[in-house]
Amino acid sequence: MTFTRSLPVAALFAALLFTGACAQDAVTGSGGQSLPVEPLTVVTAKGSFDFEVEIADEFEERQRGLMNRPPLPDDRGMLFQYPEAAERGFWMLNTPSSLDIVYLDPQGCIISIAAHTTPYTETTYPSGGAANGVLEVRAGRMGEIGAQPGDRVRHPFFDTDAPCDR
Repeated sequence: MTFTRSLPVAALFAALLFTGACAQDAVTGSGGQSLPVEPLTVVTAKGSFDFEVEIADEFEERQRGLMNRPPLPDDRGMLFQYPEAAERGFWMLNTPSSLDIVYLDPQGCIISIAAHTTPYTETTYPSGGAANGVLEVRAGRMGEIGAQPGDRVRHPFFDTDAPCDR
């Protein structure tokens, strides 16, 4: 009986080791979830700026977001993906670091930016238009790169063939 119990445990341990060795393109967030990481580019009048973003495309991932996480480096972020465009509103409940929240339309055009949000608050930061993508980055980062409404975010999630209105 002990042998049959230890065999599945050994197999599970081996599988975890293998998964861990292959998980270079994932980040483990709060609660132990592992999210895929993908490249994303923000194009502004100042140039193109590359980020590596965690993808939150499931309900639970979007609910958890960056809660209880350390501050983000300059080139990191989280992209929240929604199947439909709608008015959105984000808050900072249990989020210890100030963020820039960037609302994006289906073409990857910036609708609005909630800059320097207040940590740990239930204040809602509205999108001001129909958004199906939301990018969160370190507070102040969008200002540093000159991002503003009408600028473009390039990522396979968005249909970037249509022009952005400026």
